[in-house]
Amino acid sequence: MRGRDILVMAVCLAMAAGLFWAAGAQLDYINAQRHQMGLVVNEPLENAPPSLAFATVAMGAFRGLVVDILWMRADKLKEEGQFFDAKQLAEWITTLQPRFAAVWEFHAWNMAYNISVAIPASQPEQRWRWVRNGYELLRDRGIPINPRSVQLYRELARIFQHKLGGVSDDAHKYYKLQLAEAIGPLLGSEDNRLSADDNAFYDALIAMPTEWARIAGDPNVAPFIEALQAVGEPFTGEQKFVQNYLALRRNTARFPQAAFDVVDRFRGTAALQRFDLFAKAYELRNTWKLEPVRMKEVSREYGPIDFSDPNVHLPLDWRHPDSHAIYWALKGLSVARENKDPDTQRYETNTQRIVAHSLQNLFRYGKIMILNRPAEPPDREGPPDEAAAAIDKDVFLGPDLRMFSAYNKAILGIIAGYEDDRTTRESLENGHRNMLKNAVLSFYQAGLKGEALKIYNQLRQRYPMNEFRVSLEQFAVNRWREELESLGIHDAREQIAMLLTEGYYLYAIRDDNAAAGREQLAQQVYDHYNTTNEPEFRIDLPPMPVLRYFALGQFLNSGAYPEYVRVGLLNRIQVEKPDLYKQLEQTEVQLKQMQEQGTP
Repeated sequence: MRGRDILVMAVCLAMAAGLFWAAGAQLDYINAQRHQMGLVVNEPLENAPPSLAFATVAMGAFRGLVVDILWMRADKLKEEGQFFDAKQLAEWITTLQPRFAAVWEFHAWNMAYNISVAIPASQPEQRWRWVRNGYELLRDRGIPINPRSVQLYRELARIFQHKLGGVSDDAHKYYKLQLAEAIGPLLGSEDNRLSADDNAFYDALIAMPTEWARIAGDPNVAPFIEALQAVGEPFTGEQKFVQNYLALRRNTARFPQAAFDVVDRFRGTAALQRFDLFAKAYELRNTWKLEPVRMKEVSREYGPIDFSDPNVHLPLDWRHPDSHAIYWALKGLSVARENKDPDTQRYETNTQRIVAHSLQNLFRYGKIMILNRPAEPPDREGPPDEAAAAIDKDVFLGPDLRMFSAYNKAILGIIAGYEDDRTTRESLENGHRNMLKNAVLSFYQAGLKGEALKIYNQLRQRYPMNEFRVSLEQFAVNRWREELESLGIHDAREQIAMLLTEGYYLYAIRDDNAAAGREQLAQQVYDHYNTTNEPEFRIDLPPMPVLRYFALGQFLNSGAYPEYVRVGLLNRIQVEKPDLYKQLEQTEVQLKQMQEQGTP
């Protein structure tokens, strides 16, 4: 009996050993499948201290405990203002537990907000590097690993909207300029047949192949690709080829002359036009993570309207940070709804508000104007073309009234979703009412009285209040005076001067409609003041030509505007408005005569 038991045990041990061996033989295949299916996220740490590396390997299933300790340490470092050290710990946490969305959010926020502002505002390029690192971390690493996390989409949208699109950072204009300059060259076709303001451009992008093999195998495009590849090193590899081609189109000096010769030889051909569209679509998809199909869908729903046909929505300006904020907020909500994410309701309100606020920002500051300005002369003498190429740029933001319709439709849809939540609904309605009041004034100032009246009637119907019982003209004057009073400006002369000065600025940057609106409103404030106040209670205002002259002097002597903008304004008035220029000269002579005669 004993011998039989030993035999059974030996057989069992042999079978167990065989099963273990068979299982071990499958391990490589199983691990390969896990990698292929994207199920492996906990990769070994690189460049970590030996103690951390040992702890993560030795503790195995206790990695979570290590993460908790690191997280508490990172939070303490953040409270102590040691942001760079907190950044390093956050990187280790994302490696240990990449499915932990909160650490990606913390890591991005720390770089975009804390570390960036720790750098002096006199070094905007360094600040921009950290802000860009923040949103690229979420966009390029966090979201691909956590594609269902509404939290990460919302945070990415918030960085675009608040950090880049807002004005709280001293370097905010630099951020806007860098974003616009980086993505701007991708918006428009090589031959200028299609522009970023044309829906047909996005149709052309969508029609392009999404894979390199297909464009490289296109018999019409292949000769161009092969000719550029023959140049050598800069044009090898799929992504490198595309990025260097786009860089070549912007700055030929960085590349061999042979590369420029290839482009010049194919200039105007269907091959170059087709590859140019492919390269821009490829870069939007792979670097910016923007799908042309979704870009078109977002514009179709939220893009600016064509005033000649309000049913047509034009493309959003993707140079503007708020366009990116809308894209990522909507994508996050879409992904969450498709996957029935339990956190959808928790983050939906804030995410929807990002969309509404971004649309509001685009209405107020959605028009981007980038002007070149001559830089200071170089310290050393150089070739003439080098001095001529020394160009710096300024970015100016102005209102885009075409965005009102999209904002209004979006916010009304959001309000309708909170019928049972009185507190949230009232908060949203307060914001909507204030926005309608501002919109009435903006359209009125721009001379679009018909549109202003439509919005004013909506304001009256939806929010019946005493202040809306006056005429449109009276409301516009009252509203502007309220805004100026809130800034501490109570004198009618200063009110008019501000309007005229702003009008000169808008005319200088060639926003002629808005400039005309400021001039018109200044005249109305002037007339209103002179006709509604009794003479004994009224301080007489100087004649309007004198006020225009003073306002022009205020603009020209203000350090708030670049010198080339101020000089350009005078030149433009002299050429395009000779009567106004002559009137200003006559006013100057009259004022000098009055001064010489001792007239106050």
